[in-house]
Amino acid sequence: MAIAAMICCNAEAADVSPLLTQDPQPAEAQDGWTFSIAPYLWIAGISGETAQFGLPTVDIDADFDDILSNLDIAFMAAGEARYDRFSIIGDVIYSKLSANGETPLGILVNDIDVTSEMFSGLLGVGYSLLDGPQGHLDIVGGAKLWSVDTTISFNGGVLGPLLGERSDSATWLDGMVGLRGKYSFTPEIYLTGWGLVGGGGADIDWDVALGVGYNFNDRISAIAGYRALGVDYSDDGFIFDVVQQGPILGLAIRF
Repeated sequence: MAIAAMICCNAEAADVSPLLTQDPQPAEAQDGWTFSIAPYLWIAGISGETAQFGLPTVDIDADFDDILSNLDIAFMAAGEARYDRFSIIGDVIYSKLSANGETPLGILVNDIDVTSEMFSGLLGVGYSLLDGPQGHLDIVGGAKLWSVDTTISFNGGVLGPLLGERSDSATWLDGMVGLRGKYSFTPEIYLTGWGLVGGGGADIDWDVALGVGYNFNDRISAIAGYRALGVDYSDDGFIFDVVQQGPILGLAIRF
């Protein structure tokens, strides 16, 4: 059950990274809409506590190697549409993890399969409070949807056919507000970061990051930085109180 809880937590948290889609050009006035998309990788570990299936709370402390060893598939990408001082931001993460463990002696149950799927999506809007040739500072607001689903399958043994497959899941929506910004030191090098906080379904939901970007040309830039995210959700015995943090790498494409 500890393995199940850890996998669920590891599948969770990624969430907001709208600043990965910052315009990969030095900040300057532009006519019309601009669009950008940024696939990214978050090399994060996770800590906290979780409870599912009506069981006691389990402490979680896993590094990125633990997560990677159980990863089946993952997709992470952010996007932005920008017009003058206005912007629309989005971020989507999907991951699926699984693990298998044999039980002692294998009499009651031979082995247990655990699968966890997570979807996290942010949609928000922004407005530039400060906007100049070197960069901008935006105030942003939006909504973040979380969905976590963990399935345990009991195989073989005396009780395996009786226990079968059990699932526990939670879906919730949080409102988010905060700031995001960019400052260009040179035409090629810029600093970007964000800070968001909110709640609703969760008691608290927050996300902060700081990164350095490099413009290869007018359309492509790379970003490297560090990000920390936390969420505290509980409802009817389902507890998800975790902090995830680690380096983040992205590639922004503008069109």
